[in-house]
Amino acid sequence: MSSASSCAPDPARQLLRHALATLAYRGGKSVRNAPENFSSFSCGSGTRSAGQILAHIGDLLEWSLSIARGNERWVDAKPQSWSDDVKRLHTALGALDAYLASERPLNASSEKLLQGPIADALTHVGQIAMMRRLAGSPVKGENFFVAEIVVGRVGPEQASSKFEF
Repeated sequence: MSSASSCAPDPARQLLRHALATLAYRGGKSVRNAPENFSSFSCGSGTRSAGQILAHIGDLLEWSLSIARGNERWVDAKPQSWSDDVKRLHTALGALDAYLASERPLNASSEKLLQGPIADALTHVGQIAMMRRLAGSPVKGENFFVAEIVVGRVGPEQASSKFEF
């Protein structure tokens, strides 16, 4: 018979899942209701377009899952339509979250997954939010400390903002 402690969720995996829920909340806010031509917006020559950044976030999340599974594989996907890449974002978040929620082995440390691909994805979400402002379609600021971010809620349906400014 297994002990009660073996049934308790791994705190490091739970923190990663919270990071994914945070990414879904912040990322969803940054990509939602983007102007029709926003995918092609860039900050200048030699920089990624918003669509390329969104596709890269999908790449990072899919790479994270491959690392977690123990079969690390990087795929540099080309941008699709904005709506397709938004769907890809949430699909990849869902797949990674489901893996972390399972009892399957984590083939990399939680710390490495956080410091590498997950933190990189959060950085890129911030870039998209900044680009929205530069493109004339700003995303409202928010006190994320009071946001309703829930482990496992990684799809496009997110709680309403509690305190925007």
